[in-house]
Amino acid sequence: MAGLGTFDFSEFQKFGDDLKAMERAWPKFLKECTEELANRLLAKAVLRTPVRDGDLRRGWTISQINMTSTGAEIEVFNSVLYAAYVEYGHRQTIGRFVPAIGKRLKVGWVEGQFMLTLSTPELERELPAIVERRLERFITRYLGR
Repeated sequence: MAGLGTFDFSEFQKFGDDLKAMERAWPKFLKECTEELANRLLAKAVLRTPVRDGDLRRGWTISQINMTSTGAEIEVFNSVLYAAYVEYGHRQTIGRFVPAIGKRLKVGWVEGQFMLTLSTPELERELPAIVERRLERFITRYLGR
């Protein structure tokens, strides 16, 4: 058969190589993206945390990242013992004297501050734009488009 000519597959080969490089870089990208989101959530929660002596604000931390078959997991939490009481609110005994504040308690229920509870949906609203920007940079780095 004559006349079929030749075809240059080099661009297809380069595209395939770029996709392989992108696949190898994906776990690192996923880890970095997850860490950025966790740090943003941490910053929001810290800003919402009331300050008396600073212990509660300093108690916020991020766990080690856990890579799973479906993605990445990371936990933002406060290790201070009373953090949950400040987050969700708590009951107290009216009239009880508290030496730390030098006063008697006047109310039976203290409302929660919802530091993490309010920060989470706020970050979820921002999440699509954050991830889209990072993903566009990632794709451009490997595919140049």
